[in-house]
Amino acid sequence: MTPTVEVVAALIRDAAGRVLLVRKRGTAAFMQPGGKRDAGEDDVTALARELDEELGCIPVEGSVRALGTFEAAAANETGWRVRAAVYAASVTGAITPRAEIADMIWVDPASPPDICIAPLTRDHVLPLAAKQVAGHG
Repeated sequence: MTPTVEVVAALIRDAAGRVLLVRKRGTAAFMQPGGKRDAGEDDVTALARELDEELGCIPVEGSVRALGTFEAAAANETGWRVRAAVYAASVTGAITPRAEIADMIWVDPASPPDICIAPLTRDHVLPLAAKQVAGHG
């Protein structure tokens, strides 16, 4: 059985509909901001904590909406899978890479740039975001 890491992840958009991706220090792949739940945390609490730690922003109250749970090969843990509960969220506060985040980029989900993108983001989150932009979701 393949080991699986469980995380929460945020789909954050700017006014132009682009999606925020981050890259952790010492890694190559861009992905959704988020991370592992601490003991006793529900998804929304974990997501708010991770966004504050990683980017210095917090979800706007009432804006967090479940998009589904998706699974893919883990980008940074060879031989592992990642299972992410993905949530759309509007955020407040300046978005600035902090903690383990080395870089961030806003991408058009229908036409992402030629960069290394985590399998979960590439195969599930960006296609979902592209469909929503096109008015299908």
